[in-house]
Amino acid sequence: MNINALSGREVARRTARALGLGEMAIDLSAPEAICSSLRRAAAFLCPATPRELVDAVLEVLSPLDDSFAVTRVRVATQLDLLVAIGDLVELPNRKDRGSRRLYLAPPAYVTKAPGRFLLLGVRPDGVPLLDESVGAVVRFEGHVRSIEMDATTGPVRLHAAGLHEISIDDWRRQPSVASATAIVRGMRQRLDWAAQSGLVSDLTLLDPESPVLHYQGRWRLPADDDCGDYVARRPQAYGADLWCFVRVESGMPLALIDMPTDDPAVPACDEAWRLQAAIDAARGKPQILRIRRADGAPGSRTLDLFGPVPGWAQRYLELVGVPGLRARDALITYRVPLWAIGELTEFFADMLWMHVNDEGGVA
Repeated sequence: MNINALSGREVARRTARALGLGEMAIDLSAPEAICSSLRRAAAFLCPATPRELVDAVLEVLSPLDDSFAVTRVRVATQLDLLVAIGDLVELPNRKDRGSRRLYLAPPAYVTKAPGRFLLLGVRPDGVPLLDESVGAVVRFEGHVRSIEMDATTGPVRLHAAGLHEISIDDWRRQPSVASATAIVRGMRQRLDWAAQSGLVSDLTLLDPESPVLHYQGRWRLPADDDCGDYVARRPQAYGADLWCFVRVESGMPLALIDMPTDDPAVPACDEAWRLQAAIDAARGKPQILRIRRADGAPGSRTLDLFGPVPGWAQRYLELVGVPGLRARDALITYRVPLWAIGELTEFFADMLWMHVNDEGGVA
């Protein structure tokens, strides 16, 4: 029996092929490779906690990552994007209603434009979402999969492959427009009515005084002089840390409410990220939406976000844009057509109270 040593490049090529990426993603630290690996892990492990999926991907990709770019934070960020667009669904744990787990979303598609379809969902046991019988190639762009087919026969073929259609109205479903102060006031009233929290171990706070351009750096442990209401996370015995809103005095929690507060089907992070955007805006330091020129893409602009946004905002972006090469200082980058800029900036200003930083990108 002969044993042949494989080069790192060959292993990366075979891994990319196993993930359904063909020869396009030799760089296993690319978002396409990380997301494909997360979908494959979910196909075998779900229902599972986010930590379980992130650990599984790190175990597989880290030994093949010579650049040390496949970090826990990077994998967790891509997992959040998969939940946001609907490849995975976050729901309360059926056995423990206080915790939440990730489940596979059923195979589906959304018509982005005539002949172009956004693909969603994950089949169990590693079965590909689509096979060669559909007669078209699946495109991987960041965390998104899409396919181009005839506008008339495409939906018929996708339905025959077991994908159901999600209408644009359902895809774009979002909360009502409200002012930032109203959102913050409503959540603080809930804290007024909440019982005393008692000791909460290993609580981490999202600091509203820290720069909005550095999301990861906004998280910290409570300090002795902290007084106020904070978006926070607290650990649980099993599963991902829980999102909550906590009242702190002299560094100690007084009252706490877990999120989501109303609809258990809403991802807790969606409510938390919108609340933090409202807190930032109410303090006069709104989060930033940056618009830049898109080099080499006439008629397009580059849009940068510096913090995560709720799933309904992420889905809105998917309809008009495609993920782009992430700017070094941004968390999320999209390439969007020029005609959509006005609509997008109005949407993010109305729904998340963002400030638009135009660096000469709008003609």
